[in-house]
Amino acid sequence: MRRLAILTLSLLLLGGCASQAPTPETPRETGDWAAQQSHLKAFDHWRLAGKVGLRTRDDATSANLDWTQRGADYRMLISGPFGSGRSVLEGGPDGVVLTTGDGRYEADTPERLMERQLGWSLPVSALDDWIRGLPAPVVAHRMTRDDLGFPERLRQAGWTIDYRAWTRADGLWLPSRVVMTFADLRATLVVNAWHPEDEDATRAP
Repeated sequence: MRRLAILTLSLLLLGGCASQAPTPETPRETGDWAAQQSHLKAFDHWRLAGKVGLRTRDDATSANLDWTQRGADYRMLISGPFGSGRSVLEGGPDGVVLTTGDGRYEADTPERLMERQLGWSLPVSALDDWIRGLPAPVVAHRMTRDDLGFPERLRQAGWTIDYRAWTRADGLWLPSRVVMTFADLRATLVVNAWHPEDEDATRAP
């Protein structure tokens, strides 16, 4: 049960996304990324569904993920072949709560929750930026771009984030396949669909 809890918590805190991402009808063009920057940074109310795969030196597993972001508040629902039903991570400025089949865990920040449960921490607070193709603010980073000017590889906080595919949603180009690596940890995030949400929408059950 301890191993299961660790894998589930790791998947939740790594954030995520769905099965094979659809191919956009319109191809990307030079200048598209630069033209959408102001809209992309303001895009902070959304929901995505998909699949995340996690590989460590000793384990490899995957699960379905439904992630809702509303400003600084987020909710991640994970389900899949773990045999423990579903787990939910909910957080915001006031703290974070993880509910699994093994119990309920609380902390002031997701990083502190990981430290308590796993003994190590990840820069969880950067994930909502990384999943949009943006570096997290304040922390130093290095970005490599492809021939069209889109992010290709981001290095930040010891992580390497590779952007492998893109899709179109709400007039924006957004990542649909992201591979994140840190030492022996590798997370592959595949977004099945991005769903922009109204700021006044009711939180999904």
